[in-house]
Amino acid sequence: VQLVESGGGLVQPGGSLRLSCAASGMSVRTYAMAWFRQAPGKEREFVAALSRSGGYPVLADSEKGRFTISKDIAKNTVYLQMNNLKPEDTGVYYCATDRSIIISELSHPNQYDYWGMGNQVTVSS
Repeated sequence: VQLVESGGGLVQPGGSLRLSCAASGMSVRTYAMAWFRQAPGKEREFVAALSRSGGYPVLADSEKGRFTISKDIAKNTVYLQMNNLKPEDTGVYYCATDRSIIISELSHPNQYDYWGMGNQVTVSS
C-alpha cells in the first residue's frame, strides 16, 4: 500500500486548497480513508475521514462547514477540499488508510496501518 499526498502550499487566511491522496496497492472503494494534521510541537490530530465502502464522511468539529472529504474511485484518489483557511490550519497533512477500521474509530490515528509521507500546508498573510 502506498499513499502519496499533493496539493499543499502557502495560502493566505480565507483562501482555499485542495489536497489529493493518490493510493496504490489497495482500493479507496473498500478501505477507510482519512486525513490528519500535525502542527509543529503538537500531536497528530484528526481532520476528516470516509468510512469503508459506504463512504460515510466524518469531520472534526473545527472543520465542519469549511472542509470536505471525497473520493474518486476511478482515480483511486481521496481529496480534502479546504475553504476559509485559518492560520491554525497550518501543519503537515497526512493521508491514512486501513481496511478494517470501524466508524467509531475513524478519528483515532493509532487505528490506521498505512500512512503517506505528508504534505505541508501553511496559512499565513
